[in-house]
Amino acid sequence: MIPLVLASASPRRYALLSALGIDVQVLASGVDEVDEGAEPAGIVIANAVAKRDDVAKRLEVPSLVIAADTLVFLGEEVLSKPADLDDARRMLRNLSGRSHEVVTGLAVVDTGIGQSATGSETTRVTFRELADDEIEHFVHAVKPVDRAGAYTVDGPGSLLVAGYEGCFQNVLGLPIVRLDRLLRTIGHNLFEIMDGPRATFL
Repeated sequence: MIPLVLASASPRRYALLSALGIDVQVLASGVDEVDEGAEPAGIVIANAVAKRDDVAKRLEVPSLVIAADTLVFLGEEVLSKPADLDDARRMLRNLSGRSHEVVTGLAVVDTGIGQSATGSETTRVTFRELADDEIEHFVHAVKPVDRAGAYTVDGPGSLLVAGYEGCFQNVLGLPIVRLDRLLRTIGHNLFEIMDGPRATFL
C-alpha cells in the first residue's frame, strides 16, 4: 500500500483520515498561505497546491500526498486565522446571526506516477445570534487563533451554528467525499485505502 502523507498539521484533518483506519504520516508544509485572489475557490486551491508541492518534493519514497486549505468568506471579507483573541472576538461578532461560506481547496498527487488533481468544496453555514458573553465564553474555552473564521463546528463550536447547507466535514477542514472523488481521478479511492477493522467513530 502506498504511504499516505497529509501535508497539514491540522489535528481535525488527521482525525478524519485516521477514523478510516488509515495510517497517516503528517508532514506539514512551511509555505506561506495567501488570502487574496480572484475568487474563493481559486485562493484555497492555490494554497493547497503550494502545500502539496512543498511536501512532495521532500519525500524520498513514492507517496500519496493530500493537502488542503480552508478559508471563511463573509460577503467580500476573507476570514483567515485571527491574529489574536481580540481579532477572534471581532470575527465572531461579524458572523453572529449571519450566513457565510466555508471553502476548502484540495490538492493531491501520487508522486510515484506523477498524477495529480485539484478541487474544492463549499459549505454555507449560518450562525445563531450570539451575545457578547457567549462569544467570550467560547473564546476563553477554545482560544481559536488556529482556525479560519475563529471557529470550528465540533465541540464548543456546535453551540455557534444554527444550520448548514453542504458537507459538514468540509467545515472541519477536509471534505472526505470530495477528496475520494479527486483520488479516483488519479487511480486511488478511500474505500480501498481504508482499513475497516481499524476504523473508528468520531
